[in-house]
Amino acid sequence: MPPTEPTHLRVAMTVEQLWQPFPGGSGTYVRSLATSLAGTDDVDVVGVAARHTTPPPSGDLPIPVRTSWLPRRVLYDAWHTTRRPRSSVPRDADVVHATTWAIPPRTAPLVVTVHDLAFLRAPEHFTPRGNRFFRRALEIVGAEADVVLTPSELTALDCVDHGIERARLRVVPLAADVLDVPTTTLAEFQRAHGLSERPYVLWCGTVEPRKNLPTLLRAFGDVAARSDLDLVLVGPVGWGSVDLEAPAAVLGDRLKVLGRLSHADLHAAYAGARAFAFPSTWEGFGLPVLEAMGHGVPVVTSRGTSMAEFAADSALLVDPLDSDALAEALLDASGPQHDDLAVRGLAVAERHTWARTAEQTVAAYRAVR
Repeated sequence: MPPTEPTHLRVAMTVEQLWQPFPGGSGTYVRSLATSLAGTDDVDVVGVAARHTTPPPSGDLPIPVRTSWLPRRVLYDAWHTTRRPRSSVPRDADVVHATTWAIPPRTAPLVVTVHDLAFLRAPEHFTPRGNRFFRRALEIVGAEADVVLTPSELTALDCVDHGIERARLRVVPLAADVLDVPTTTLAEFQRAHGLSERPYVLWCGTVEPRKNLPTLLRAFGDVAARSDLDLVLVGPVGWGSVDLEAPAAVLGDRLKVLGRLSHADLHAAYAGARAFAFPSTWEGFGLPVLEAMGHGVPVVTSRGTSMAEFAADSALLVDPLDSDALAEALLDASGPQHDDLAVRGLAVAERHTWARTAEQTVAAYRAVR
């Protein structure tokens, strides 16, 4: 018998994260997954969002978006307290996919992506309202989700530890969209930001406690004394108190704090880096590590974390709280091990594609139909 054609699916996917002030890795996930799914023949995706009068700040989505008549905060509260309004989700959806902790009413089989359980690991880094919101979302996941997607095995194990059966969990790793950066564009970026004089180590992310910047800054004091490397920090300020002024005074012009960059400038920063440092104590996946690898930049990151799951032998792994080990690894990644790590990292990035992430996600959709 000839193989049967796959059933056409209509998926309602939450995309509200794209209107957040700092969409972060979750925003990258939502946009990239939606884009990949839009290119498939057997899945139609409709975005679900709160009331907005403008497209998401990062640009139009390649899928139609159904917006509620309620603003974000009111819509989220309604979803989590009353599990309404059901009208916020298209009636003809075959599957509802909550891509973050904002979980709409279960009007069809429910798939939820749990990026991490950071609010349980470090509740002091979140507001009381935020903690209540996330804990209520976890209750809904436990009670209603047919399938739970996680980007890493460690996040899956966290979910099991907090009551979600392993049978409902699927690990679906993320991918990296690497923007090609022409030589002339890179040179212009480096001149504009004072990065032309010396090679540099890059860090990027949201400035918050779990990113472990104080340890990186201590380590870099040693690196700066033993090399001509600069340290470049890229990203917006998030929650929590992270003092950058004191180390900046010590490191002087060897430290460049660029803040939030455009998408194009971020990839120019990656492309020009001699090495990439990402000593976070915890991440749900660690997308910046994969992005750096995609640019052929050697990576130093944290042992025993989700980054180590995919970086493995293709990055230098250290105890993130050991500043001496971190300094030595940065010197190695920038020097004798540079070329080998660059090749290994590229191979890892090439294996992680959004097409593959979309394929595994569609498999999860079909499993609940």
